[in-house]
Amino acid sequence: MNAPTPALVARPERLRLVGQRRQLLGIMHQRLMVGMLIFGAVIGAVVLRLTWLGLFGDHAGRQLTAASATPERGDIVDREGQPLARTIDSWTVALQPAKVIGDKQALSVQLASLMPEKDAAGWLAEINSTKSFIYLRRRAAPRLVQALNALGEPGIALSREPDRLYPQTDLAAHVLGSTDIDGHGASGMERGMDEYLSDPARRGEPLQLSISSRIQQALEHELLSAKTQFNALGAAGVLLDIHTGEVLAMTSLPQLNPNIAGNMDPEAQFNRATLGVFELGSTFKPFTVAMALDTGDVKSMGQIYPCYDRFLRPNGRPVTDTHPFGRPCSVAEIMMESSNIGTAQIAGQVGTDPMREFLKGMGFLDKVEIELPERGRSLTIPKSGWDMSTTMTVGFGHAIAVTPLHLALGYATLYNGGIYRPATLLKVDKGHPVAKGRRVFSEETSYKMRSLLRLVVTKGTGKKADAVGYRVGGKTGTAEKIIGGRYSKTANITSFAGVFPMDEPRYAMVVMLDEPKGTAETFGFRTAGWNAAPTFGKVVARIAPMLGMRPDLKRDAAMNEVLPFVREEK
Repeated sequence: MNAPTPALVARPERLRLVGQRRQLLGIMHQRLMVGMLIFGAVIGAVVLRLTWLGLFGDHAGRQLTAASATPERGDIVDREGQPLARTIDSWTVALQPAKVIGDKQALSVQLASLMPEKDAAGWLAEINSTKSFIYLRRRAAPRLVQALNALGEPGIALSREPDRLYPQTDLAAHVLGSTDIDGHGASGMERGMDEYLSDPARRGEPLQLSISSRIQQALEHELLSAKTQFNALGAAGVLLDIHTGEVLAMTSLPQLNPNIAGNMDPEAQFNRATLGVFELGSTFKPFTVAMALDTGDVKSMGQIYPCYDRFLRPNGRPVTDTHPFGRPCSVAEIMMESSNIGTAQIAGQVGTDPMREFLKGMGFLDKVEIELPERGRSLTIPKSGWDMSTTMTVGFGHAIAVTPLHLALGYATLYNGGIYRPATLLKVDKGHPVAKGRRVFSEETSYKMRSLLRLVVTKGTGKKADAVGYRVGGKTGTAEKIIGGRYSKTANITSFAGVFPMDEPRYAMVVMLDEPKGTAETFGFRTAGWNAAPTFGKVVARIAPMLGMRPDLKRDAAMNEVLPFVREEK
């Protein structure tokens, strides 16, 4: 038989030791779990706190808010896609008086040194204010932000918020406009298209304008040169595509920098091109002749009118010419030499009601049509007081004041085949097609007026507006400026309105100078033929190549339709 196997029995001391170890491990496990839960809760609290601060908090006293009230805005670009306005992040600096922990007196002195718009006493009053926070500077310069941050004062809060930047500075400034301190459109296209630019759904789609930066720069440069040369108070210019109504360039002087629009002189903020209304003088005369052609009162460019020293209107007031013919003259000669006497008689044939209908058709009796909020309404005699004398006076460009854009639209209407279309600052494409428009003049009248306007430049008062090879046609306009309710004998508004190329019209342009002065080069003269006309010619010579035009000396309007009716003076 086999012997029985002895049993293994642990000693009591060993069993007690094992039990103690198990108990100790259990306690340690419990403590570890509690520690991990506490640690996790702390981490969760920190994450939640950071998230809250990121969305609503003040970043330990250094930032006001990450969710700025300034709305995001879409970019604005020109017709070639060049940026004209975009949104960037800028610094905002504020004071939170309750969180100031340093020496308040010393801080006020430091603030006065960095921001001298207030003295130390003024800043001390702000620091002791009971307000929760006070803006010190919005759109603050990085150097100022760095200096304020270096003070190490928790009561000075720094934050980033969207800001509007105009990278081309003053280029097309009156077209673009500006935004207010809260990022909302305040003027120009920024205001006119504010809803579009602020729409989150369109944030990634820039607003494309009809403006060409290259052409805009050329127009601005030449007008600024003219304003300086002739010591004018201001100037304006508009260039239109007569078939689409697109504004390719528009400017108003004095210059405006939209980056600091709120700090600019009110004179610079005023848009002379679309808001200012002026009597633009003889630039109206082509409309009068075109009306008479359309009504059948003028049947030929050779039709004769008595153009002696003076002509009396029905109210007894005389009409005179600067250079009277002293003889009968043709329609062609009336336009070529800008005869008030001849044009007044033509207007009288057209009649009051037909003239008003034509003016209404061209938009001359209403606010000018364009996307800008700065839109001027023409000034003229009310219908109830408009008589035959008024009709004759308006016929040669007085007793009616319009914006330069009104005038450019009128020329576009007259030379695009007779169709009025509103102006647009948006690039014409599938999403923004050409406006349908309305007929004002017949196609036949539109065609006949080409050679007449070209005659003014080749042989008449507009010779200095010619740009060799580009077949310019146009009309000078000089009007006495109304100052204090009276016509001034020493201050003029001069303008030149024209179209090119006249054999196949495509572009209409108006340039205007406000109170130009005579110079030695102009022999002291300050009329449009000496200042506005040469400015027009310089602009055309610069921009025509940009528009894809080549100078051509072999082409021209049908001058044989007007030259036979012009007497060559010996």
